[in-house]
Order: sequence, then structure tokens, then C-alpha cells
Amino acid sequence: MNRYKFIFIGRVQGVGFRYRSYLIANKLNLTGFVRNLNNGNVEVQLQGEKINIENFINKIKNQKYIDIKDILIEEKEVIKENSFIIKN
Repeated sequence: MNRYKFIFIGRVQGVGFRYRSYLIANKLNLTGFVRNLNNGNVEVQLQGEKINIENFINKIKNQKYIDIKDILIEEKEVIKENSFIIKN
């Protein structure tokens, strides 16, 4: 079990990023959350098997209208949670 914090930089707000993250994370049995940041970036925290987290990144990179210029990654401590949510 792994947990990572990702900051997605680029055209990531106003393009369905949070909703698509929710769909992909649930399909891959990942927990965590997605939220817009005030600076135009999006934060995603993902917890689950490393291969599923890698699959999430590959899938979100290839979504229509989303244009990711950079991703900042930070490893986090695993916590107890059982779903993936969209935060406001």
C-alpha cells in the first residue's frame, strides 16, 4: 500500500479533471481525494497499489481537454480511508 500527493500543473481546471479523477480512481480501487487549488493547479492524493497509482497517472494524462505541463510528487504516510472523494 502506497500514498502519494500529486500537484498537477497546466490546463487542469475547468476541463473535468476532478470528475475524471474520481471515475478513474474508483475504477482502479484507489482511495484519496482531488481538489482544485487557488493557484489554478489541482491536488490529488492517491492511496493504493503502486501499479494502480501509475495507471491512474497514465490515464489522466490522456484525457481530452486536460493538458498537464508538470506533476509534483510527494510520498505520504498511508492513512485509513475507504473511498475517493472530490473536495471543494
